[in-house]
Amino acid sequence: MLDELRVQNVALIDDASFAPASGLTVLTGETGAGKTALLSSIKLLVGERADASAVREGTDALRVEARFFTSSEDQEGIVVSRKVSADGRGRVEIDGHMASVKELAGGIGTSIDLCGQHEHQRLLDVKNHVSMLDAWIGPDIQSYQAEYKDALHAYYVAIAELQRVIEVSQSSNAKIDEASFLVQKIDEVSPKEGELEDLEEQLPRFEHAEALLQAAGGTHELLSSDEGVIDSLSEAVQILQNASTFDATLGSYAESLSSALIEIEDVSSELRSYVGSLDFDEEALEEMQSRMARLQGLMRTYGPGMKDVFKKYQAAQNLLEVTRDTKKLVREAQAEVDRAKDTLSVKANALKKVRVAAAPKLCDAVNLQMSHLQMGSAQIELNFEDLPFEQWNKVGSTKIELMYKPSAQMTARPLRKIASGGEVSRVMLACKVVLGESDDCDTLVFDEVDAGVGGTTAVALAEVLAQLAKTHQVIVVTHLPQVAVLASKHYVVSKTEEHNALPITSLTEVSGTQREEEIARMLSGSITEASLAHAHELLTETY
Repeated sequence: MLDELRVQNVALIDDASFAPASGLTVLTGETGAGKTALLSSIKLLVGERADASAVREGTDALRVEARFFTSSEDQEGIVVSRKVSADGRGRVEIDGHMASVKELAGGIGTSIDLCGQHEHQRLLDVKNHVSMLDAWIGPDIQSYQAEYKDALHAYYVAIAELQRVIEVSQSSNAKIDEASFLVQKIDEVSPKEGELEDLEEQLPRFEHAEALLQAAGGTHELLSSDEGVIDSLSEAVQILQNASTFDATLGSYAESLSSALIEIEDVSSELRSYVGSLDFDEEALEEMQSRMARLQGLMRTYGPGMKDVFKKYQAAQNLLEVTRDTKKLVREAQAEVDRAKDTLSVKANALKKVRVAAAPKLCDAVNLQMSHLQMGSAQIELNFEDLPFEQWNKVGSTKIELMYKPSAQMTARPLRKIASGGEVSRVMLACKVVLGESDDCDTLVFDEVDAGVGGTTAVALAEVLAQLAKTHQVIVVTHLPQVAVLASKHYVVSKTEEHNALPITSLTEVSGTQREEEIARMLSGSITEASLAHAHELLTETY
C-alpha cells in the first residue's frame, strides 16, 4: 500500500506531497492542472520507462520518493526513490540501496495497477488472465496446480536423461577408446581410497628409519644407562628427602623431582618400545616408494589429486557401461519419457477441467458488475486455446485470454484489441471488485474510468469504486462529484501562473468548506449558492 508520495520537478510540479488513504482517495481539478504529472510519477515508481522530457524546465533532475507498506504487520515500510536527470540518466534506490529499474518493477511494481492508459494495464497482458482466473478459484485449484508442476518437472527430468543417454550412445569411437585406455591404466595401478594418505604418513618413517633409531636409541641410552639421567635424578631425590628432615622445603622439591622422574621413566620405556618397532626392511621400503611413484604418476596424468583420478575413472567406467548396451538404455529412457508425458497430460487435463468449469462463473460475476456500471449488454468471456505440447509451460497446457463483446450481438474479440481506455478501466474495475481480497495487487490507480460517464452510470461507478475500496487502496482521478464525495481523502490539483514565471502545479488536501467548494465547482463549473447547497447535500448524505 502506498503510504506517502513526494514529487519534485516533474513537469509543472515543483514540490508536492501526497498521502492517500487506505481506502478511496480522489484527485480532482481543472483539465490541464497537472494530474497527469502526478500519475507519471507513480508510473516511475512501478518501473516504467523514464522520460527526460518530464524533468521540470530549468532544473537538473526530477525526483520521486515514496514509502510503501507491504502488510498490516509491516511497521517500517519500504522507501523507494527514483531520480531522472535532464540528460536522461537515472538512479533507483530501495531502502537506501542502489537498485535497478527491473528490481523496482518486479517488487513494488507488482503491488500497483495503473488502470488507465494502456501502457501499464495488467488486464491487457494475456499472460495475466490465467492468474486472474486462478486467484478467483482460490485454494480449490492449488493442489491441481502443484500436481501439474510436479509432473512437468518430472517430464523435463526424463527428457534430460534421455538426451544424456543418446549423447553417450553416440559418443565417437575415439572417446570410447580414450575411456577404455584410462580405465586400463588406472586398473594397472589399482589405487585404493585412503591409500595415498597412508603412504604419506608411513613412508617418511621407513625412509629415515636409521636416523629415527639413532635419535630414539640414543635418547633412551642417555636416560636409562648407568649414571644416566634416571640414576642421577633418583640420587637427587634421595638426597633431598634425607635433608628434608631438617627443612620441609627440601621435601617439596624432592616430591617435584620424584614426579618428573616418573614421567622420564615412562618416556624411556616408550622410547625402548619405539626402537623395537622400527623396521629396516629395505624390500618393504622399496615397495612403498614404488607404490608412491605410481600413485604420483596417476595424479600427474589424471589429477591433480587422487579425488580427480577416482572421478575420471568413474566417469570413464560409466561411459563404457552405457556403450555396452546403449539400445537397451535408450529404450528404457524413452519409456520413462513416455510415462512422464502421459502423467503430465492427465494432470494438465485435470487442471484445465477445473478452470473451464470456473470460467463461466467468473465471467457471470464480472458481467453483473459491468451491468451495474451501465455498460449495456457488453460482456466478457474467457477463451481457452489448447497449446501445442512443446509450448506447455509451468502455468498449464492452454492459453486463456479475456475476450470482450461491446454488445450481446457482437462477436467476442480480445479485450486488448477493441476496448477503449474507458471501457478497459471499467472492465478492470468490475474484475477487481469480483476478485476482492484474492487479488494480489494492493493499490489501484484509475485514470480514465469515468470517461464519458454521467447520470445514473456515474452513481453506479461511484458505488462500485467505494465497494472496491473495502479490499484495496484505490486512487481515482475523476471529474465526477458522485465519486469525489465517497472518498476518504480528497486532493485538488491546481495550477498557478505568475507573470514571466513557469506555471506551478500544486496538490492540496481539502476538507470541510474547501471540499464543499470543490464539489460545487465539479457540479456546475462554478461556485454558486445553488451548487454549494447541492455539494453540502451530497456530502451530508454520504457521511
